[in-house]
Amino acid sequence: MKLHHQITGSGRPLIIIHGLFGSCDNWRMLAKQLSQSAQVITIDLRNHGQSHHSEEQNYQLMADDLAELIHDLKLKQVDIIGHSIGGKVAMAFSDAYPDYCRKLVVVDIAPKHYKQEHNAIFNALLALDLSLYSKRSEVDTALSVLIKDKAIRQFLLMNLALVGEVITWRINLSALFNNYPNLLKPVCVNKQVDIPTCFIRGGSSHYIIEDDLQLISSTFINSELITIDGAGHWVHAEQPKVFLEKVSEFLDYA
Repeated sequence: MKLHHQITGSGRPLIIIHGLFGSCDNWRMLAKQLSQSAQVITIDLRNHGQSHHSEEQNYQLMADDLAELIHDLKLKQVDIIGHSIGGKVAMAFSDAYPDYCRKLVVVDIAPKHYKQEHNAIFNALLALDLSLYSKRSEVDTALSVLIKDKAIRQFLLMNLALVGEVITWRINLSALFNNYPNLLKPVCVNKQVDIPTCFIRGGSSHYIIEDDLQLISSTFINSELITIDGAGHWVHAEQPKVFLEKVSEFLDYA
């Protein structure tokens, strides 16, 4: 599948992969800063942003999508930053296409199976009848009944698009919901990946816990773990300065 992408800067290529319900727009500010040291390529995964929709979604397909993009752009080797399910895509890609990978930065996700934690969000989004609304603020008000956290609502509302005078979702909401079990599955099962990898977790996040460290080190045998205090799951958004410093050092930009 051809992925929508944006390219900023020049130098060694760096691909950035967003998480669930995200898009390349979420990384615009950090991409601009990183583009001072690299050719930054931000992508929209299938069923997200401006990329094509599909009824099928799993990590092998998303890794294949990424490989197709790299081939189309005639790149030989890339660095990758992946957040949340984007981190799992990066890990799956490094296993399936190791020759394309120079270094990986995996943000706040482990290669393990995760429990369902997004059902409340899916239920809230699926319950909305967008035909009833004409403004983003009206959707926000309706969504606030089930999703109290304003920051989460604002993040989700970035997926709204205005087509003519009709509000619609840019994400393929039904396909994401139907394929959600695939996104919870582990990657790189019983594999060893020796690509240099930096796992970055938020100090207040529960996505990478102490029990996961053995799995990470035995699967990614050339890896390190950095914990950034004062950040939850959206490490890069909550502590952008520290995140940028750690990534730049690991990717040899500093």
